[in-house]
Parts: sequence; structure tokens; C-alpha cells
Amino acid sequence: MENTPSPEQPTPPSTALPTSEANSEPSEPTIHLDQFLKTCGVPTGGQAKRLIQGGEVAVNGELETRRRRQLRVNDEVELDGVVYVVSLSQPEN
Repeated sequence: MENTPSPEQPTPPSTALPTSEANSEPSEPTIHLDQFLKTCGVPTGGQAKRLIQGGEVAVNGELETRRRRQLRVNDEVELDGVVYVVSLSQPEN
């Protein structure tokens, strides 16, 4: 005898979590603001931290004081009147 629910019996709820389509796609590359500043010539992470928290860095035209701000491709970072455009590439596997 098969164990199938009859039309009168409700189907028990599933315990499986729904999967998101966004999680199945590879995420775009990002870099933290303090790490990006080091690629722009800021000698140390400590100095990058002081510049960011001191209000000397803007991201996309707005003052940014979070060191761990995630930057994405084509974001613009301004430091000392110079604008740097984020250009990232993912490492090949």
C-alpha cells in the first residue's frame, strides 16, 4: 500500500529552505575601502584608517568614514583631489 496523502489530509510542511536565485549566481568582485586605498599609494592600513575616519575620503561623491565599505567596479574614490575608479578582476581558478 502506498503512503500518499488523501485529498482530505493536508500535506505536511516542508522542512527544506527555499533557495535563492541570487545565491546561485557568482557575486561581483568587491574590495574594502581601506584595502583599495593601499593600492592607490597609501603606505599602510593604519594611515588608510586615519584618512577615512578623518573625513578625507569620498566614495561616489559622498564622504565615507567606514573603512570596511565594500567598493564595486566603477565606484569612484576621491582622495586629496584625485579621483580613482575601481577596476577589479577576479582571479582565474
